[in-house]
Amino acid sequence: MTNATSTRTVVLGTGPVAPDDVVAVARHDARVRLGDDALAALTAGRAVIEQLTADPAPHYGVSTGFGALATRHIPVDRRAQLQRSLVRSHAAGAGPEVEREVVRALMLLRLSTLATGRTGVRPTTAQAYAALIDHGITPVVREYGSLGCSGDLAPLAHCALALMGEGEVRDRDGVLQPAAQALAAAGLSPVELVEKEGLALINGTDGMLGQLVLALHDLDLLLRTADVAAAMSVEALLGTDAVFAADLQALRPHPGQAASAANLVGLLAGSGIMASHRGPECTRVQDAYSLRCSPQVHGAARDTVEHARTVAGRELAAAVDNPVVTPDGRVESNGNFHGAPVAYVLDFLAIATADVASISERRTDRFGDPARNHGLPPFLADDPGVDSGLMIAQYTAAAMVSELKRLAVPASVDSIPSSAMQEDHVSMGWSAARKLRRSVDGLGRVLAIEVLTAARAIDLRSPLEPAPATGAVRDLLRGLGVPGPGPDAWLSPQLETVTAAVVSGAVVEAAQAVVPLG
Repeated sequence: MTNATSTRTVVLGTGPVAPDDVVAVARHDARVRLGDDALAALTAGRAVIEQLTADPAPHYGVSTGFGALATRHIPVDRRAQLQRSLVRSHAAGAGPEVEREVVRALMLLRLSTLATGRTGVRPTTAQAYAALIDHGITPVVREYGSLGCSGDLAPLAHCALALMGEGEVRDRDGVLQPAAQALAAAGLSPVELVEKEGLALINGTDGMLGQLVLALHDLDLLLRTADVAAAMSVEALLGTDAVFAADLQALRPHPGQAASAANLVGLLAGSGIMASHRGPECTRVQDAYSLRCSPQVHGAARDTVEHARTVAGRELAAAVDNPVVTPDGRVESNGNFHGAPVAYVLDFLAIATADVASISERRTDRFGDPARNHGLPPFLADDPGVDSGLMIAQYTAAAMVSELKRLAVPASVDSIPSSAMQEDHVSMGWSAARKLRRSVDGLGRVLAIEVLTAARAIDLRSPLEPAPATGAVRDLLRGLGVPGPGPDAWLSPQLETVTAAVVSGAVVEAAQAVVPLG
């Protein structure tokens, strides 16, 4: 989730783009170049399309209208207009602007498909598209407009419109301006699209896929953060780490569960707080589910991420367009633009994200209740009654968890017909991706509240010492200016500071400086 500028160059060939390259281009402004094999494939694919331009027989995307208008044959002298009209009419997004990183990710992925030579665009068109990315020119894409079938049509059309020198863009500094002005300032010329090119630029699952790749990157970090937060809570609530033993986890051999439990064991190693209640005088038989079952929930989320990563890998290796130029030189219509495979896992991840946030909030809530927090003051307040402590921080977490539960309702089951019933079943994958982004953001904030709360509780256990790893996280927060126990202070800035430490990876890095995390 960091945004440092990259100096790397991503070279696109005819094979799949790597997820790390997507992140590098989307977030860190890595450069993009088409490799020699990509340029050769583009030349070969274009030659196939050129052979069809004079054919009197209709060919979808070359000499016909689109969607429900595919029965209209378009004469040669109007085919350039056909492509321009397609892009202009499909750039019909509405609502707020989509984030810059999402637009850059979808552009890279569309370019990656172009580089396979399966779409039939000219090499010069693909190179012009790469130049937009390289010069930091980001087309304005709107929130609403994609049904996730026939690809992310409206979002991609806004990008194609900028390539034509039309519409609005933001430059590298974020300044909004007409596309023609930004192209001229960068020394670039608008592209005059020819047969098949307009369709090839807008017919892909790139928007939903780009957001999936970014979400997977973020969830890798947040699920390790969840283990850190859980360890801090188990420790500060005087829980036991015996339930996380490897032999107990092996009785139910889910790989994510085993990895999460191993993290908890390592994070709690050497804890003076844990050692203080290991003796026979401790009468507690077992901890609440939110503590005891953390590896099961976190692990299930990890396994869901791995399943989604498999789907993303397959989609990154795909050449999504319709019609498509086949390796043996045919041009065939197909349904590969349907976003169902991506939409399903986007929805699945939203479910997992909501549940990890939910169990985190339940751990946070235990700290406020003197009947369950084992000797800590109510709401960890300095002078309960005069001070409210972290009471409302838990409210904030609860509000976000409630929102995440609503966002976990799947979008992919909500097909709605379009294009005069020609496109009568759609994936809604773009919508699934948009709500997952909000879910991932919410998870980071909920985990930050747990880390903040558990760190204060660890301090309240003094003079008992925490584990070196959890103590390192507590020390990180104090070094960032987040105070420990004391009279009430304005909480919102503290929450934002800890959230920034979570999403930047600083919390995980502090723990990993002591113990490796899987």
